[in-house]
Amino acid sequence: VVGAHYDSDAATPGADDNASGVAALLEASAAFAGKRPARTVRFVAFVNEEPPWFQREGMGSLEYARACRRRGEGIAAMVCLESLGCYDTREGSQHYPFPFSAFYPSTGDFLCFVGRVSERDLVRECVASFRRRARFPSEGAALPESVPGAGLSDHWSFWREGYPAVMVTDTAPFRNPRYHTGADTEDTLDYDRFARATEGILGVLGDLADP
Repeated sequence: VVGAHYDSDAATPGADDNASGVAALLEASAAFAGKRPARTVRFVAFVNEEPPWFQREGMGSLEYARACRRRGEGIAAMVCLESLGCYDTREGSQHYPFPFSAFYPSTGDFLCFVGRVSERDLVRECVASFRRRARFPSEGAALPESVPGAGLSDHWSFWREGYPAVMVTDTAPFRNPRYHTGADTEDTLDYDRFARATEGILGVLGDLADP
């Protein structure tokens, strides 16, 4: 399952969060058109990721994941495309919850793959695939769910239903000062880096679909 939420926080344009994720979702679906990978690949746009629905009843991805579980579907991986267009090459532009600043770059120019500790192998697989296919900075993080931001998006819903899931992100509030504000507009995105990151993501999806 490849998913992205198409709603934005109230009264915000939502260019990075999450029109960028939806754009990558559409690009990925076009890239897979006509292909027959070993695994079924679904492209799903979710509603109601933002408050007041976030991690509550009525969250679109939670309803979807629950329906998958009721049908007994086996999902090898859910890849959540969340905020992919903000990059900043200035030192100090990247922030983290304590104590991760000691282990990760202080420059916000990379794409991040986030999963739970139990999904460390999936995170490693995604990062390795991305680095084979994209000349673009990337980081992976296999985190306890209790870490702030670890369950930031729709992948959380699949965790709740026992499915492996990773979030692919520019880290949103830990980098983008316009996150959840009226300044999250399309002219603030870095389209060159966004396109390069998306190209690498397509490679990751291809590898996951044809293991």
